[in-house]
Amino acid sequence: MALQGKKLINSPSDVVTEFIEGLVETYPGLQYLDGFPQIKVVLRADVARGAYDKVAVISGGGSGHEPTHAGFVGPGMLTAAVSGDVFTSPPVDSILAAIRAVTGPMGCLLIVKNYTGDRLNFGLAAEQAKSEGYKMEMVIVGDDCALPTPRGIAGRRGLAGTVLVHKVAGAAADAGLSLAEVAAEAKHASEVVGTMGVALSVCTLPGQVTSDRLGPEQMELGLGIHGEPGVAVVELQSVDVVVEHVLKQILSQETQYLPITRGSNVVLLINGLGATPIMELMIAARKAVPELQLEYGIAVDRVYTGSLMTSLDMAGFSITIMRSDENILQRLDAPTKAPAWPVGSEGNRPPAKIPIPVPPSPSVKDDEILAEPQELSKQGCILEAAIEAGAKEIINIKDSLNEWDCKVGDGDCGTTMYRGATAILEDMKKRYPMNDSAGTINEIGATVRKVMGGTSGILYDIICKAAFASLKQSTSIGANEWADALEASVAAVSKYGGASAGYRTMLDALIPASTVLKQSLKAGDDPVTAFIASSEAASAGAESTKQMQAKAGRSSYISPDLVASVPDPGAMAAAAWYCAAAHAVKSKLHASDNTPDPHGYAGEEAHQQLRRCGDRVEGLMEPYPGLQYLDGFPEIKVVLRAADVAVGTYDKVAVICDSREEPVAAVSELQPFDVDMSWEEQLESCIQGDAFLPGANALQSSITAISKYGGAHEVVLSLQCSNRR
Repeated sequence: MALQGKKLINSPSDVVTEFIEGLVETYPGLQYLDGFPQIKVVLRADVARGAYDKVAVISGGGSGHEPTHAGFVGPGMLTAAVSGDVFTSPPVDSILAAIRAVTGPMGCLLIVKNYTGDRLNFGLAAEQAKSEGYKMEMVIVGDDCALPTPRGIAGRRGLAGTVLVHKVAGAAADAGLSLAEVAAEAKHASEVVGTMGVALSVCTLPGQVTSDRLGPEQMELGLGIHGEPGVAVVELQSVDVVVEHVLKQILSQETQYLPITRGSNVVLLINGLGATPIMELMIAARKAVPELQLEYGIAVDRVYTGSLMTSLDMAGFSITIMRSDENILQRLDAPTKAPAWPVGSEGNRPPAKIPIPVPPSPSVKDDEILAEPQELSKQGCILEAAIEAGAKEIINIKDSLNEWDCKVGDGDCGTTMYRGATAILEDMKKRYPMNDSAGTINEIGATVRKVMGGTSGILYDIICKAAFASLKQSTSIGANEWADALEASVAAVSKYGGASAGYRTMLDALIPASTVLKQSLKAGDDPVTAFIASSEAASAGAESTKQMQAKAGRSSYISPDLVASVPDPGAMAAAAWYCAAAHAVKSKLHASDNTPDPHGYAGEEAHQQLRRCGDRVEGLMEPYPGLQYLDGFPEIKVVLRAADVAVGTYDKVAVICDSREEPVAAVSELQPFDVDMSWEEQLESCIQGDAFLPGANALQSSITAISKYGGAHEVVLSLQCSNRR
């Protein structure tokens, strides 16, 4: 019978905040950001916001592993640590608060244990920080050697070896190295470290009952630091036998997790998991050192023993081996005042609390409503139609998404997407600045993050953040800029989520869409045709997931036989809103409407749309200084008087259409052209949709980052588009 776990706490909900309060009371070199319970950030007391002249090194994750991470904050190690609730990744806002609080002109390195929630949340925070002007790098540590080589993108779990990476990076930063150099040393350290744990008991979360998974005469090899099942449950054995087995697994030549062979030099860490007496850790160290030297021919340069990364009250230990060289030893030997390394607690303690840095103001603040209804530009109307169509399509297919997800996931994909879609429809009329495309996309991200929750909410927020960062770089937004934004979004999701084409995720819809959109625009297709073609590619990509074996998400844990013939619901959802948006844009652009434009054809908005197109068309530089023209369109060429027409005051425009080169008479700004096509159709043909639709050049640079953060060694775009012209 399971019993309530006994803890010396006040309330299970307060354990993390009260731990932080006690930590900063004990060690005068530490402070925390006021803002409990939402913000849980410990930082160095000697780092002034914005003035720190070295690379800031930040790590963090779920609590319950103390003293990791906050206990390693101090000169020579971490600049700040971000804590989530017990075994829960810290929220993005907390990570951003830490970045803003300690990062100076040298930039910031994030060190993240390889767990999906940590990767996504720290990844999104990094992208947001980049958009605010911070220089950011991120290194993911996966040092678990217990389990077989993982399938798909899950990768090796981050364990106690992460602490050694903290020390290497912190010392490198303290030595004044650049962000790129600090990140390189941290990445190298993460590639030469391996860990395996052994547990006598499963940890007990505050307020929960004890687990009876392990009997009194059993132990578990490879048990995770969150209580995840390990590689095997075996009978209790002597510590010497256990150490021999663990070292054999870490140094296995079959898995080749570590580049360590006979003659190598290493650093050894014997780490207690929370309830193991120091005596037992020393007994393990006593066996491990001679075993490495005599059995494997490996020299042990340093030995660290203590409880550095725990799992609450778990009984057991882990062994970490890092291949050492002169530089790594120099970093590990460098002085630090991080209290858990351990060091003394000398110095005077300043006030514990400092204010949370105020983030930059978003385009529309939380709870802020647009003061009055906007008079939408043509671009704003089209963007509004696309967003509305995409959201309504998600609402329409809610039940189908849930039905598919019941077979391959947890059955709530439709419900989660429905929440996001309905919130978007509610917010778009009163919160989204539709005439500001970048701002609107940013607000959509804020909407879905608040209501969707879970991995889907974070992924779609990452999509929006990456698109916003891409779009805001342009003074004018047209087809190529939108394609750049889509490509940047695809790359960001792959970078932080770890998936790519063929992994049976939403990217199997969005990667083909991005690829075909770029190819179609490059081939000379008009933007609407390119958008429709890319939507067809998205649908085909989503359908193709029926034949894929899942390599990411919950589906990757399900038998391939159960997944066969069922499409990935995330991919189907992405294809649905993308296709709906494409057809909405097409309908909006090709609807015949003789209603006078409220701004007038030569009004400021229309004029700016034409000028925006012209700025992006190759060969636009006019041969005559008095003219500006839009070239590159097969039927329509628009000529503008470049210098003597004041925007918003000139009420006529000269237009030449089709290959006959027959001029169309200049007309009043409130009248349609006197030709067969309506004014709206004529204008749309002239500008080729370039002021409204997604653009095409951002894909290359973003895709290259997939391997670095996503865990994949290659990125293969599985769908290509033939030359359409």
